[in-house]
Amino acid sequence: MPVPPQPGPQSTDPRRRIPRTDHLLAHPDVVAATGAMGVRVVRGIVRCAQERARSGQIEPEQVLDEVLGALGERPAASLRPVLNATGVIVHTNLGRAPLAPDAREALEDAAGYTDVEFDLATGARARRGAGARAALLAACPEAEDALVVNNGAAALLLAIAALAGTDEVVLSRGELIEIGAGFRLPDLITSAGAQLSEVGTTNRTHLADFAEVLGPGTGCVLRIHTSNYRVIGFTSTVEVRELAGPCREAGVPLLADLGSGLLAPEPLLPDEPDAGTALRDGADLVIASGDKLLGGPQAGILLGRRDLIARLARHPLARAVRADKLTLAALEATLAGPVPPVLEALRTDPEALRERSLLLAERVGGRLVPHDGRVGGGGGAEVPLPGWAVALEPELAGPLRTGDTAVVATVRDGRCLLDLRCIPSQDDGRVVEAVAAARAQGRAPR
Repeated sequence: MPVPPQPGPQSTDPRRRIPRTDHLLAHPDVVAATGAMGVRVVRGIVRCAQERARSGQIEPEQVLDEVLGALGERPAASLRPVLNATGVIVHTNLGRAPLAPDAREALEDAAGYTDVEFDLATGARARRGAGARAALLAACPEAEDALVVNNGAAALLLAIAALAGTDEVVLSRGELIEIGAGFRLPDLITSAGAQLSEVGTTNRTHLADFAEVLGPGTGCVLRIHTSNYRVIGFTSTVEVRELAGPCREAGVPLLADLGSGLLAPEPLLPDEPDAGTALRDGADLVIASGDKLLGGPQAGILLGRRDLIARLARHPLARAVRADKLTLAALEATLAGPVPPVLEALRTDPEALRERSLLLAERVGGRLVPHDGRVGGGGGAEVPLPGWAVALEPELAGPLRTGDTAVVATVRDGRCLLDLRCIPSQDDGRVVEAVAAARAQGRAPR
């Protein structure tokens, strides 16, 4: 009779009990998660759990539970929603403008197949984004036509490439601006192949400076709103309405890059330019951003003369910078819907904000302090928005950012400041819970 084999070292190795990858992937709950998250992501979670078992961090019998737990906790994307308690409305690091409910619903509707470039009545191809275009022209009747691209820098790049080509782009030295992350507009202009013609000085530029250089080699004149800083003192600038006449006489297009996205004047920001006024003052083309004071998705908006918009739309670069269906849907819904959250935050009544903040201070054991909000995103530079904040111990800032409900506050003068201006009132309770959870971590004792 043969002798049965003796159990060797491998037969008692607990790693042999680790579930096989194919068995784990065949589990019904894992199969369902794979459909939502993708095979690559799910396989990564499975491998991670198996490695934890191989290294002895968990028992082999715990691998399936580890996988299911990770699948249940993992979001579809790595971006985390946050509550913006900084008081900065258009916060670039937090995604700029939060979309209104109508725009979010439009995004969901547009996520599948949609008639973005198709006429359902005739079955023929249609103009891309006709709805967003119509909404823009309704909101800015001074414009003859409109074009939407993927962001403000793309809009400027396309305009320079289509209208100036390799000719000169004339602009004031005082408008050679640098914005966030070291991005410089002069570099963008020259990257399109155009020549930069600087006129005037940093603090003073006159109409005569422009008139002297206008000629056959001028592709366009560019007026850039210096939205993120102010030059004060002995200064002089040339407004759009002053430039319009000389540009028209020279047959040179006048472009106004407004940046902030206002289509009409905003009483709370009297110095912030808007598209309608710029067009009435004689600009041939204006450029604005969709995700700033307009309150919509990231987009570059071009408004102005019909013939110039047509030139831009025909340029080969237009295809490379065009807006996708989600942007077009959200932009149209923003323009056609109620006041977006950005303008609601801008127009917040300080007394109403004080009442909310006082109640929050009582609920979390904080102290009510005056606090000025800001427009942010390069808009309303140096314009304070009077309001209030709740002052807490500074050690809470970190736990608040990393909690289950991420709350981004401001730390200033040894205090963690919670400004409710940009937080919907229905989320005040979540802020209270977040503060309690941050204190419960023990890293910031009261």
